[in-house]
Amino acid sequence: MSKYNPLWDYVKENGTDSVILTYAEIEKIVGFPIDHSFLTYKKELTEYGFHVGKISMKEQTISFEKLIK
Repeated sequence: MSKYNPLWDYVKENGTDSVILTYAEIEKIVGFPIDHSFLTYKKELTEYGFHVGKISMKEQTISFEKLIK
């Protein structure tokens, strides 16, 4: 089980094809501050049918998009 599973579940259960979350929202979902290790874990999201889209350092947001089948 990954430490990011709560986030992956949230994205999958959101019911939309894409979602944009702020760093603060992500930290609230997972229960810890996100850091550069997120980049290592993001590949796990494909198992949930999504991928990480744009990561904006300026706006402190991350977009998650449904994979096209």
